Order: sequence, then structure tokens, then C-alpha cells
Amino acid sequence: MSPSYFSGQEALIAPAFNTSELRPKLLEISSEVEGVSVADLQPLFAILEGTDGKERTQDQVRDALSTKIMEFFRLHQSRVCFGLLYELNGPHLVQQVAARLRRYQSRADARDVLQEVFFNVHRYPHRFNAEREDAFRVWSATIVRNTVLKHLRSQNRGGRSEVPIDDLPEPTENGVKCPLAGAVDRETTEECNRVYVTYLHLYLRFYSELSDREQRAIHLVEVDNCSYRDAAADLGIKLENLKMVIFRARRKIHRSMRRVFDGLPPDVRPARSPKPQRPVQSRELSTTRVSTTNHPLGGRLS
Repeated sequence: MSPSYFSGQEALIAPAFNTSELRPKLLEISSEVEGVSVADLQPLFAILEGTDGKERTQDQVRDALSTKIMEFFRLHQSRVCFGLLYELNGPHLVQQVAARLRRYQSRADARDVLQEVFFNVHRYPHRFNAEREDAFRVWSATIVRNTVLKHLRSQNRGGRSEVPIDDLPEPTENGVKCPLAGAVDRETTEECNRVYVTYLHLYLRFYSELSDREQRAIHLVEVDNCSYRDAAADLGIKLENLKMVIFRARRKIHRSMRRVFDGLPPDVRPARSPKPQRPVQSRELSTTRVSTTNHPLGGRLS
């Protein structure tokens, strides 16, 4: 990396915050968010001024404030809260981004990636959990990691890039699922059930429009699980004919279902019943009669 690259990052590294400048900015939350009074902001002032009985370093104060402010943003979507998050955490988050980009030998601008990081913070506040004072620091570090990896993948389309093992997601314990994954699984299951019922309804509808022989052949093979040979014997037809009957019946159902999903009217017409075969004896007599008539000597054959 060139020296100019690192000097470009210094523009975003702001000096440490001070209590006198941050207090009036916190008061703006109560003026912007309806239902939030100054009394609701007292925990923030206690953390900022150190009057809650806990000793914290400056980084710990920033973490505790950021977690409280992020919780306000999650509940109220306040622009003031989001601006404060950027002001408090932008300087050290851009350093995290730049360090990861250097680790992958990427020349991407860390400030551009930082904007994407805060876009994800703004987009997914419902995933934030404020149970610990350092919750925002841990959560934002995860967002930084995922955003950088996503950015690198977008810059290396069609190629391969190596990811250190330390940056791989930690495996979860067997049988343990987060609430979001459970909700996604339930929604997926419900959607699959609805699609399956739709397919089944259409299949039965078009199955009922087949001829009796086609329905019987499908039922023997797919429902009763009969072999093709046994199904052919039940229908009294040859094995090759049974295979053709089942093939055409399945194709009719498939084509009709596809037309419905394409927004077209279905086109299922039952197959015509096969013509009864004439007795072999009558065919032989007919052949004899024709041969007698066309004999070159005339007259009848003895």
C-alpha cells in the first residue's frame, strides 16, 4: 500500500468525543422522537458522565452509549440516533475495514466499504440485541467482516479468492437454531405446503379428465405400485402398449399443468377408446372373397 492510501483514511479518524459536545446532541433525541422524554435519556447521561456507579474506560463508555443509542434507533428509527452512531463509531470502524482490506491485499477504498457497513446497520436494526453493554461493538464487528467479504466477492467475480480460517463463521451447536432461522424455516415449510397442495389439486383435476383406461393404468402403476407386467395383464393389453398409455397420460397431465402456470387454458382431451378388433375368421373370409373375384380365369376356386 502506498503512503497516500493510509493518509486518505485519516480524514475519517476523528478525535475522541467529549461530554460537553455530546450531551446537547443526545437531547435532540427527545425533540425528534415522539414519546421519548428527557427522563428516558437519563441512562445515557449517566453513562456519559460516569454517575451510574460503574468505572469505564473511554472505549467502554463509547460501547455502552452506542448500545443504548442503537436500541433507541431499533425502536424509533431516529435519524439523530443513526447520526450519533456514525459519529461515535465511524473512526474505529473504518480502521477495522482498512485492516481487513489490507489483510486481503485489496486496494478498495475503506470509506466506501464503511458506507456499506452503516447501510447494513440501518437496514437490519431488528437483528440487534442490546443485552450487553458491548453489544453494538460486537454486532458491528460482525457486519464489518461480512461486508468486507461480500465486497471482495463482488470484486472477484469469475475468479477465486482465499479467506482466512479466522474469518469463517463460527459453527453452531447441533440442534441449536436462532429465532430468525426458525421463522425462516416455518415460512419455507408453509410455502412448500401451499405449492404442494396447488400441484396436487391440478394433478387430480387433469387426471380426472383422462380416459378410463389411462386413469386405470396410472392408478395401477403409481398408486397400487404394480409392476408394468401385472398392470398390462390387468388391462388386457401388451406390455409395450401399457408403457405407451402411461407415457401419453403423464405427458397430457404435465402439459396441462404447464399451460396453467404459463397463464394459458389447459388442453386435456381424453384418449379415444380403442376400436374393437374384428374376428380373425371374418378377415380370412374377406380375403378369400377378394381373391376369388380377381382370379384371372374367373369363376370360383375349389
